[in-house]
Amino acid sequence: MTLFINNDMVSEVLTMQDTIDVLEKAYADLVAKEAVCRPRVDIQIPTSDPHKAYQWGSMEGGSVGGYFAIRMKSDIIYETEYNGAITQEKYCTKPGLFCGLIFVTDVETGTPLAFINDGVLQHMRVGADSGIGVKYMSREDSTVVGMIGSGGMARTHLDAFMCVRNIKKVQVFSPTKANREAFAAEMSEKYNIEVVACDEARDAYKGADIISGCTDSAVPVINAEWLEPGQHVVNVGGGGGIPGQEVQDRIEVYFRFGNAPAPQGLPELDLADEFLTYAARPDHDYGFKNKRKNKRGHGVAMPDRVIYFEDILGGTNRGRISRDQITYSERGNLQGNQFHAVAGRTYELAKEAGIGNEVPTEWFLQDIRD
Repeated sequence: MTLFINNDMVSEVLTMQDTIDVLEKAYADLVAKEAVCRPRVDIQIPTSDPHKAYQWGSMEGGSVGGYFAIRMKSDIIYETEYNGAITQEKYCTKPGLFCGLIFVTDVETGTPLAFINDGVLQHMRVGADSGIGVKYMSREDSTVVGMIGSGGMARTHLDAFMCVRNIKKVQVFSPTKANREAFAAEMSEKYNIEVVACDEARDAYKGADIISGCTDSAVPVINAEWLEPGQHVVNVGGGGGIPGQEVQDRIEVYFRFGNAPAPQGLPELDLADEFLTYAARPDHDYGFKNKRKNKRGHGVAMPDRVIYFEDILGGTNRGRISRDQITYSERGNLQGNQFHAVAGRTYELAKEAGIGNEVPTEWFLQDIRD
């Protein structure tokens, strides 16, 4: 039987430590050429609303002796402004609903194994990524987190930080007071640590060891002037996932986990782009203030300061060499490598727990050669 595993089931079986462990192995497998993936590909099509676009996004990968997975998203996207912050919004069917699925198969037989809602798993794998960056690049005695954002990503990021560092205090800022206060109360109770809701963004930076930007902002949110020596920075969402130039100028070590390999026989397609976009009516103007019109998704942002997971594994570069260096970490265009690893582990855990809605596998099979 093929399983359909929903978000509640993922929450029941998948832990943050599981997620960190399988991602580290997936990155090591990619270095050893035992795993493969491609960059995310987006298809954009204008809708009847001139300010909205339909976007289909997919990313895929697999490993020898393991699983293959493709993650698929069907979204209507647009931008809006709230309390002075520009954010990218999305929905499927109507606001508040989303369509994201992961299709998992067995690489030994090709058998469809599972469809998994991607909501919880998505937040887990992104948080785990930042946790891996903190594990390798932050000061080992890091105890204070400056959190910019108070949504789901902020929660999974803190979960990951707690797995790799002895976190004792969090300073959180987000534009909506009720949201940051709710986050502070929830995380304080969950981890029995001090969590302070800051009324000013700058206060989140003061004395922090780790600065974590977790927002859906369409513009960069990390402030270069407020960074302090020795801090490690992660940034999800704000400004397309890459901090602004002023922040880049202050970063001394840039840890990028890796790049998706080129297709066989096409070395010229060895691209570090975070995503590739194909568009109908490519000259259409949606009115987005930060739309990457006719531009590429960012690749290696700071090539003169970059180190890779391969360097860590090989011992050729350990990253931080002083307590005062400001460091930064990000995944690279390896989303497909993440999803086969985390979704495969989720499938295993669901099978062990005896959960998942069963769908006859024969529904997905046919006797006509495709």
